[in-house]
Amino acid sequence: MTVTVVCLAYAPIAVTELWPYARPGAPALGEWLLGRSVSPEFVAEAVRDRMGPYGRSLVPLIAHSVLGGLLMVLGPVQLLSAVRRRVRLHRIAGTVFAVTVYASMAGAALYLVRTPPEQAFSGAAFWIVLATILAGTVGSVTFGVLAAVRGLPDLHQRWMLLCYGFLMTAPLLRIEWGLLPSLYPGLGLADINRVAIMHLGALVTFGALLASRSLDRRPTVPGVTGTWCPPPVRIAAHLAGAAGLVWITAAFLDEGIAGRRLLLAYLVPYAVTYAVLAVRAARAGARGAHWAREEWSLHLAALCLAPAFSAATVPVLERTLGLDRLTALVAGVGIGCGMLAYAAVTVVSLRILYAREVTRRQKEFADLPTMPAHPPVATGTSAEGARG
Repeated sequence: MTVTVVCLAYAPIAVTELWPYARPGAPALGEWLLGRSVSPEFVAEAVRDRMGPYGRSLVPLIAHSVLGGLLMVLGPVQLLSAVRRRVRLHRIAGTVFAVTVYASMAGAALYLVRTPPEQAFSGAAFWIVLATILAGTVGSVTFGVLAAVRGLPDLHQRWMLLCYGFLMTAPLLRIEWGLLPSLYPGLGLADINRVAIMHLGALVTFGALLASRSLDRRPTVPGVTGTWCPPPVRIAAHLAGAAGLVWITAAFLDEGIAGRRLLLAYLVPYAVTYAVLAVRAARAGARGAHWAREEWSLHLAALCLAPAFSAATVPVLERTLGLDRLTALVAGVGIGCGMLAYAAVTVVSLRILYAREVTRRQKEFADLPTMPAHPPVATGTSAEGARG
């Protein structure tokens, strides 16, 4: 219910957000709310800083924003129709949803292609995070559609929830625009964005996982035996994650006050997410819910690997894009949890597909006709009859 309220409240904000950039003075609900929750000066500075980057691709961005508002409405329709088993409505709304995602992301892609990373609003790190969210959104909706076509509802559900999680970065970012200035007085919108991207990817993918697990009540899945995350894998993931966290912490602390602010915005949500995943995995194991434990464990291992992935990404971004250390650090940390969560959903999907293949082969083997171990031996009577 909370997600539905947030989506429906954000829809008119998304639709009107970019009108003032096309026609100064045009009404924009988001600016009106932000001006009253923070200050008119904060809004004026944000508009001024975004005018240049947005001016190069205003039409694609307006299309992206308006269609994004439509997606905020279609998402709850999809979820409610699936829960209530309204199949026809779900399929029609799902088709519209997928087409709208592609169209909206095309507008965002045009903006990113036309805007060099260093000239983007909030800088190169924000550009990289936006590009990663775009790729994750398009990839997840594509896999979701393919799963639906192949008749794999459990995989379809996971990928579409992940897609909607990536889309939720937009309203959640606007919420942080209204809340973070009270925690960090004097910070402009560009710096607020850098704080927000430290944890947005982790939060939305974590939310998608919670929603997916709440809808999947199966204690076991046919064909799933053993685990793809045995103790040696878990131990290795934790060791790699600990090393990555130590490196990230030291790197941010070297950047002074700004670095400590960004580090805090990363570590607190990360620790909460880790604790929830670990507890859920342990509880699922205790009550014998093998499949739930397996999925929680795979996501926990991915979360552990996220800091190591981010630490390894930083020098790559520095050398390939010519970024300074802090920008590369913010970008690497900003994309780590989201990308590893995407990888975890991929592994979970492969786990389910492998289990289905095992089950199919077992059924085919069971259906084979039973052949006698040795051919029948002719008896004397039958042999004499044959001679007669």
